[in-house]
Amino acid sequence: MTANPRQDKVTMQDVANHVGVSRTTVSFVLNGGTGNGIPQETRARVHQAVTELGYRPNAGARALASQQTKLYGLITEIVTAPYAADIVRGAEEQAAREGKTLLIASTDGSSDTDRQAIETMLEHRVEGLVYATNWHREVRLPAIATEVPTVLVHCFDESARFHSVIPDETQGGYAATARLIEAGHDRIGLINLDPAIPAAIGRRAGYVRALEQAGLVLDERLVINEDGEADQGYRAAVSLLDAAEPPTAIFCATDRMAMGAYDAIKERGLRIGDDVSVVGFDNQEIIANYLRPSLTTVALPFRQMGAAGVALLAQLAANRSMAPLQHIVECPLVERTSVRLPVRAS
Repeated sequence: MTANPRQDKVTMQDVANHVGVSRTTVSFVLNGGTGNGIPQETRARVHQAVTELGYRPNAGARALASQQTKLYGLITEIVTAPYAADIVRGAEEQAAREGKTLLIASTDGSSDTDRQAIETMLEHRVEGLVYATNWHREVRLPAIATEVPTVLVHCFDESARFHSVIPDETQGGYAATARLIEAGHDRIGLINLDPAIPAAIGRRAGYVRALEQAGLVLDERLVINEDGEADQGYRAAVSLLDAAEPPTAIFCATDRMAMGAYDAIKERGLRIGDDVSVVGFDNQEIIANYLRPSLTTVALPFRQMGAAGVALLAQLAANRSMAPLQHIVECPLVERTSVRLPVRAS
């Protein structure tokens, strides 16, 4: 009997390419893996391709594939962001507690680089994935992300295919505004982000809720939307402070905008804290700690979100039937020195 000359040349990747799935999917099917959500129709196509292409699995490779790798993958676009170390540290710490090692890959958030990063992780046979973004938003991951347990951090998918961990933007906005009200302010400006994004929606909702609970009326003239940078915070603060009825306090939706607001306040001969109190958001320590006076702000809990993402991933890996859920992490107020009682006329 003549041997099939292609038999030694056909690889598992060839089978994957022929079927249009990942190499990991082929491995799961050929090794009899169950509970991984691979449709029966896909399994049948893999077996048909194996027959058609003449693929013969290597016995040693099959034995290796049946073992757990104890690897989790973290795919993130925030490797160069000021807070990147926090989310990686939190994820690594939790992975160690789970007895896993964390592999890290970067992406620019495009569909092509997302898919490439996920494919790389699957080729390393990770047991699960964490996907983290640099700003809170909706994402759309390629279908191959469903081949292993996957958790989104600082983002969510509209179709709710994946579990997600997000910051409590509304609670953070409430904490910032409530702190200013506690200090005695009743005319509080809000320099917010693009009103269509989740962070801006949540932070405004918290601002409004704090005003309402204090019996204060929302004045839309005190709300300005910008894009988050220092020069835009400066411009918005100028508009607020030069108004006929300026605020005595400003809640800025980013620390960078708060930095710009500081300049506008000081240019007018006003003292931050004494004349105009300021609260930021993000707790970018390179900004908040070194402004003078130092900036009271609300922290985006990246370290906690990274840890929560891996902990949720471990639960999901143990129980793939868990219905997708959204885990919300508190955004704590970080008290510094930019908020004090306003000066009252005698």
